[in-house]
Amino acid sequence: MNTQTILQSPKRLVIALAAAGVLGAAAGGAYTSAHALGSAPQPPVVAAAPMVAPIAAPDFSVITAQQGPAVVNISVSGMTKTALDTSGDDDDSGSAAMPPGMSPNDPFYQFFRQFGGVPGHRQGPQRSVPTRAEGSGFILSPDGIILTNAHVVEGAKEVTVKLTDRREYRAKVLGADPKTDVAVLKINAKDLPTVKLGSPKDLKVGEWVLAIGSPFGFENSVTAGVVSAKGRSLPDDGFTPFIQTDVPINPGNSGGPLFNARGEVVGINSQIYSRSGGYQGVSFSIPIDIAMRVKDQIVATGHADHAKLGVAVQEVNQAFADSFKLDKPQGALVSNVEKGGPADKAGLKSGDVILKVDGEPITTSGDLPAIIGQMAPGQKARIEVWRDGGARDLTAQLGNASDKVKVAKAEEAVGKGKLGLALRPLQPQEQKEAGIAGGLLIEDARGPAANAGIQQGDVLLAINGTPARSVDQVREAVAKADKSVALLIQRGDEKIFVPVNIG
Repeated sequence: MNTQTILQSPKRLVIALAAAGVLGAAAGGAYTSAHALGSAPQPPVVAAAPMVAPIAAPDFSVITAQQGPAVVNISVSGMTKTALDTSGDDDDSGSAAMPPGMSPNDPFYQFFRQFGGVPGHRQGPQRSVPTRAEGSGFILSPDGIILTNAHVVEGAKEVTVKLTDRREYRAKVLGADPKTDVAVLKINAKDLPTVKLGSPKDLKVGEWVLAIGSPFGFENSVTAGVVSAKGRSLPDDGFTPFIQTDVPINPGNSGGPLFNARGEVVGINSQIYSRSGGYQGVSFSIPIDIAMRVKDQIVATGHADHAKLGVAVQEVNQAFADSFKLDKPQGALVSNVEKGGPADKAGLKSGDVILKVDGEPITTSGDLPAIIGQMAPGQKARIEVWRDGGARDLTAQLGNASDKVKVAKAEEAVGKGKLGLALRPLQPQEQKEAGIAGGLLIEDARGPAANAGIQQGDVLLAINGTPARSVDQVREAVAKADKSVALLIQRGDEKIFVPVNIG
C-alpha cells in the first residue's frame, strides 16, 4: 500500500493577556469644587482589576534534552495469523480484518491491527506470516531495565531496542502483565541514561505534560498537552485508573513515557479513544506508581499477581441512590457475589453498595477493580458498605485474580405509574433448574418495568435489597417506595440490578 504522509509545521500558540485600568479620584476623597457648586455627582470609583501574570509553559526543550536520551525505540518481530484472499492474492493482514494487500511491514500495519482493522472486511482462511511492529519504552536503571507496554511485545519472537545514539541491543522480555499492559525488558548494557520518576498523585488536572516516543516509527518525537482527568476506568482495563490527557498519541507511541513539567515520568502512554482510529484528543496513560509495582513483581518472579474480591458490580445512578436512600450516586453496587469467594466469606451480599476500601472512597464502579487489582492476593481489606440504609464495615481476605471484575451496565428506567410486572413463585423444579432458592418468575413486563429492560422469563430475586419471596411482598415494597425501586434480576446465568422509576 502506497501511503502519502503530509507533514505540517506546528502552529505557534500565542496567548495575549490585557488588563485595563480605570482612572478616577481616590475612593473616599473630598468633594470637588464642581460638586460643591451643584454639578452632577461623579460616578463611583471602580478599583482596577488586579493584573494576572501569564502562566508560562515549561521549557520542553530542556526536558527533552535531559530526559530524551533515556527514551528508546522498540522493534518487534514475530509471527501472526493472516487471512488468505480467496481470489488468489495473499492478504497480508493481522488477526484483525486489514485493508486489502497491506503488508505487515507497512508503517500503518500495527495501527490497523491495534484498532481492529477495517469494519466489514471479511476474513478467509488463515496462515502464519512474519510480522514487525514498533513501539517505545524508557530506561529505568543504568544496567538496562526498560519499561514498555505489554501489547507492544505481545507474541514477540525477537525484540530490538535502539537508543538515541543509534546503538542497538537485543532485548529479553522479563515478563508482561496484560491486566495492566505493563512489560519489562532487559538489555545487556552499562552506564545507560535513566529517567526520573515522579508521583501521579501530585498531578493536577490542567497541568502540562509531555510525551516522547516513536509515532509511526518517527523516533524521539515530542508532543505536549495537559492532564484532562485522573482515575479514568476503561471497559477493557478494569485494573488501571488511567491518566487522561490531550497529548497527541499515535501507534508507535505505546510504551513511551509521560513527563510532568519537572521532567519526571508520571505515566506510560498506552491507549487512545477514537471514533476514526486516529488520535482525536483523548489519550490514556498508566500511572507510573502502578507500573513500578508491576515491574518489581516481574523482576522478582517473572509475573505479576493481582488481588480479587469476587463480586460483579455496576454503577450507582440517581435512581439507585433514591432506592437505597444514599445521599448521592456513588459507590459500586454489588449485583452478584461469587460463591465461596473472598467477598462471600466476608459477608458481602447482592444489593450492598461498596463505599470505601481501606478508607479510599469508591466514587464510581470502575474505582473498585482498580483499587483491588493493585492490592496483593492474601491481603486483608477493610470494606465499607451501605446496607439497609446504613454503613457498616466488613473485612475480606483477597484472592488471586484470574479474570477482570465484571462491570455491568444497567439501562436507565423511564416511565411512571405502577411497576408493570406479572409475577408468580417459582416451582421447586424451576428453582432447581435455575440454581436458585426462591425468587419470582416474571411472566409479563409492561410499563416502567418493560421500559427499564426487564423481560418475560426473567427471575426477580430481590427488591431494594430484600429477597423477593412473594407477590404481596413486592406490592408492599412498591407501595413504600418513593420514586424508584431497584430490582435484582436473574437472566440465564447473569444477575444484574435494574432501576425502575415508578414515581
